[in-house]
Amino acid sequence: MLSVIGRSQRGRTCEYSRGELSIKTPFIVSSSDETDVRISTLPEGRVFHLFGSEIPIDQKLLTSASSRMDTAPFCKDGVCVIRLPFNNEHDVPDDSDVVVIPNAFELRNDPRKLIDSVIKIREKIGYNRLLCMFGIAEPSTIALLTYMGVDVFNDSFAKVAGSKKIRLIPEGEVCANKDVSEENIADLKKECDVIKVFTEAGRLRELVDQRSASSPLSVATLRIFDDVGYRYQEECCSTVGTRFACNTTQALRRPDLKIYREKISERYKKPEHKRILLLLPCSAKKPYHISKSHKAFASAIHTAQHDTLVHEVIVTSPLGIVPRELDFVYPANSYDIPVTGEWKCQEKEMIRSMVADIISQGYDKIVSHLGETTELIRGLADMEETVVGDPTTPASLKNLDDALRKAAKGMEPVGYLVERNEAVRSILNFQFGQDVADALMSGGSYAIGKFPYWKILRDVPSSKEKIQLGMFTAERGMLSLTIEGAEIVAEIGKNIVEMTDFEMKGNLFAIGVVKADPNMRIGDEAVIMLNGEVVAVGVALMSGREMTELKRGIAVKVRHKKK
Repeated sequence: MLSVIGRSQRGRTCEYSRGELSIKTPFIVSSSDETDVRISTLPEGRVFHLFGSEIPIDQKLLTSASSRMDTAPFCKDGVCVIRLPFNNEHDVPDDSDVVVIPNAFELRNDPRKLIDSVIKIREKIGYNRLLCMFGIAEPSTIALLTYMGVDVFNDSFAKVAGSKKIRLIPEGEVCANKDVSEENIADLKKECDVIKVFTEAGRLRELVDQRSASSPLSVATLRIFDDVGYRYQEECCSTVGTRFACNTTQALRRPDLKIYREKISERYKKPEHKRILLLLPCSAKKPYHISKSHKAFASAIHTAQHDTLVHEVIVTSPLGIVPRELDFVYPANSYDIPVTGEWKCQEKEMIRSMVADIISQGYDKIVSHLGETTELIRGLADMEETVVGDPTTPASLKNLDDALRKAAKGMEPVGYLVERNEAVRSILNFQFGQDVADALMSGGSYAIGKFPYWKILRDVPSSKEKIQLGMFTAERGMLSLTIEGAEIVAEIGKNIVEMTDFEMKGNLFAIGVVKADPNMRIGDEAVIMLNGEVVAVGVALMSGREMTELKRGIAVKVRHKKK
């Protein structure tokens, strides 16, 4: 039985049990210890021992990953042994909950073949099976392999390297003057403990960024994986998260950052009434609006009602741009990055492209309060620059106030109700897409409250009553729906989880899910339906595909139930 304990994108920690015996992944299968899970070597080949079962893993022809020779899977006692090269046409029996790849060693030196094999195998076997790859793990690469979706490894490579006086540590490999097999294996197991900590904290990618610098092969593997494996990674990304650091160039390619940039490009629409684009620098403190520097900017922006015409957009790496109304959403509210005043080529290109996109949405005037960073976007459009020295100096703030007043001259400001409603619509576009945003904000809906704690209300026809459709909070970083709001989203057909017919007393577990929106991601709003009727709403703790494949674990943390 498989239970997922922690997730960090494709990486996960699991508890796998049979009866009273269990292991927690990532796990190292020993080739020497007399334990319940081990590999023994016999004259006829290796045998995988799993909680009393004995599964031969060197059946018949011993093919290599590059042999182009197809061998049928061998299955016994719930374990399916698949030799590389992988043939996607072979089926994995439903009663197999462990998949073993016994000849993965050759993949170590071929990043593209490694990535292709892992993705194809994981996509074939799904989420409800352990994936074991033998002959491939070392302390410096096991974090990356776990991040890619591998659960179980063995100690053979570390043992052989140690016998050749090669010391393997998480930072790479060094020469030794004796047999260091035991030390290598000890570090391999210790690294598993570190991986568990980072995974359960939702920060495995940071560890991977650190470890991948240990060798050119690891760097190449992560780069290629971020490219060709983006959609594979994206399925397991969360729309909420904890504080994380982007300390390397490769961190710019994190899938959660790419998802954000895609949503900005494909979904986000500026509030229609905004006619003046104001470009602002980022701040170390997140969300930006509570930082000292942005409070200073606010003192120069909100000096009269013309502020409703001003669209504040923060220019930053690694996100490109962050419209003010989105500064409390993930990952804008969570990232840290070294600030040196130097910009990498990738950052320059990304920022210039995204600023060009937001400019193309149409503004009458553009004001830059970026200081030296304006050089990155110079030539995209005519803009007035306001910084003298530092953006927070009295002279700079006065210039900002004057520039905005001048830009707004002759323009008719809008009321603050319109301001809130259009800002909320833009956030909903980003979170759900335009169809849901239009549905939630039509029919007399309006927003109340103070940013970012806005509520969406709707008047009930022929009544003085109001219903609440949802509420934004800084803690959640998105809209949390009520039952009434969930019913509107259900009409669009998004974020739906269909449950089996039973009395749900608390949260919805995966075993009770019949069907789920495959586009739903961890952290998304989940609308629970039974027989075509909305019965509850909450937060997805699994992706839509996980909900339908896993048999254990909470699928939706329920917030409201229909009475």
